[in-house]
Amino acid sequence: MQAQTYETIRPSQVAASHAEASQTAFDAVLPDCAGGESFALMVQGQSMAPEFLEGEIILIEPEGLARDGSYVLAWHQEQWTFRQLLRTEAGWLLHALNPAFADDPIADLSPVRGVIIQKALPGRRRASKHYI
Repeated sequence: MQAQTYETIRPSQVAASHAEASQTAFDAVLPDCAGGESFALMVQGQSMAPEFLEGEIILIEPEGLARDGSYVLAWHQEQWTFRQLLRTEAGWLLHALNPAFADDPIADLSPVRGVIIQKALPGRRRASKHYI
């Protein structure tokens, strides 16, 4: 596994060798892993505080089961975002835990590209937390 940073990676920031911009950015952010192999990213920003702090490492399962309450990595509004997936009467929502950030409604689960299964603080093994 390799740790990478994310939060906002725009298609214009990556090579445009693929037909679709979202696939291009998805390929750029994901490590060169086989199939649905888990990978790690470093949290940047404060949108998911206080549960996830800047500098923590999150482990993503690309083929994980996304359900109400899951923490997910999603391709939304032409950028990568890390949010909590919530089901409301109106549909699905990408929810920021920090109230200073707005929630984003989504029509279906197609923007969800992975489920966060664990977090850790580099150098502090005991600070690890599992989400499945």
